Amino acid sequence: MKRSLKYIILILLGFLFVWTLWFLYQKSVTKEPEYTVVKPKVATIVKKTVANGTIEPRQEIDIKPVVSGVIRQLFVEAGQKVKEGDKLATIQIVPDMLSLNQAESRVNSSAIAVTNAQLNFDRNKPLADKGVISASEMQTYDIALRNAKQEQSAAQDALQLVRDGISKSSSGSSNTIVRSTINGMVLDVPVKVGSSVIERNNFNEGTTIATVADMKDLIFKGNVDESEVGKVRLGMPVVITVGAIDSASWDANLEYIAPKGVEVNGAIQFEIRAAVNVKEGQTLRAGYSANADIVLDRRDSVLTIPESVISFSPKGDSAFVEVKNQKTWDKTFVRTGLSDGVNIELLGGISDTTSLKGALKVDEPKK
Repeated sequence: MKRSLKYIILILLGFLFVWTLWFLYQKSVTKEPEYTVVKPKVATIVKKTVANGTIEPRQEIDIKPVVSGVIRQLFVEAGQKVKEGDKLATIQIVPDMLSLNQAESRVNSSAIAVTNAQLNFDRNKPLADKGVISASEMQTYDIALRNAKQEQSAAQDALQLVRDGISKSSSGSSNTIVRSTINGMVLDVPVKVGSSVIERNNFNEGTTIATVADMKDLIFKGNVDESEVGKVRLGMPVVITVGAIDSASWDANLEYIAPKGVEVNGAIQFEIRAAVNVKEGQTLRAGYSANADIVLDRRDSVLTIPESVISFSPKGDSAFVEVKNQKTWDKTFVRTGLSDGVNIELLGGISDTTSLKGALKVDEPKK
C-alpha cells in the first residue's frame, strides 16, 4: 500500500512538471497579432471649419427719451411685439428751476406788454375814427398790439413746454410720450415706473427705455481663427446649431468677413457674420450661443476609407494602405482626395471589395 501511494505521488509530480514546462513554453511563444479588417464604403465627405458665436438681430434699437424726467407709465414688457409709433412709456418732466423761472418771467413781461399795447390802441382808436390821426399811425398801434399778444402766446407755450413737455400749439404731439421707432419685438425694458431718466443729447447717450429688434431678420456673429480665415469666402453655406436646442439646425449664408483681426486670449480672431434663414415654425432667441459649421468643400457619394488606415511617406507625396493577401498584408499605393479628418476620399488604387488592415485587436479581459 505504501509503495503504491509512493508511485502515485511520483506520477503526479511528473505530470505537474510536464504541465509546468508546457505552460512556460506557451507563455514564451509570441502570438501573431490580429488586426481588424476594413473595407471601403460610399459616403459623403464634408470639410468644414467651426466658428463659435451668438445669434443676434440685425437691427436692434435702444429707444431713448428726448426729455429728462420720471417714468410714470410703461405700456410694454419684454417679448411683446410693437409697431413703429406705438407708445412705450410716458415721462413726467421735472423742470429745471432756472428755465422755469425764466419762462415765468417771460410770461409776466409779455402780459405787461399786452396791457400797455391795448391801452395805446384803445386811447388812439377814437382819435382815428374822428380823423384826428392818420390811418397809418393807427396801424402802428394795431400791429404793436398784435405782436404783444403773439409774444404772450409764445411765452405761455414756452412755459407749458418747460413745465409739462407739451403745449397747446403742438397739436397733441408730446416729447413726454416715448414711441417705438421700428416694427419688432421688445427684447428688454430696463426701467420701471418711478425711475428717473436722462434725455439723449450731444453730451449724453441718455437712458434706455426699451430695446426693440426685428426678430425676423437674424444673423450669426462669431469669430474664425487666423489659420482658417483664408479658407472662407463670402457666400459660403453655413449650418448653424444652437446648444440650447437639440436636433435642430438652421441654414445661413456667410455675408461678412472682418478685414482686420483682433487678439483674443493670445490668438488672432476675425469676426464673421452670416444671415440666418429662419423657416416657418422655427424659433430663435437673441443671445443664444451657437456654432457655425462653414462648409469649405464637399464630395457626395464617393468611395471613402478611414484616414487611420492610410500611411503617408515622409515627404508626404504618396500614400499607401496594407491589403490582406491570404496570411500577409501587402502595401498598396492609393490616390486620395478630400478629407474631413476622420474619413478620406479614395480616388484610385483599390476597389470597394478590398480588405484593408485596420486597428490591432485587443483581447477583452475575461469576466
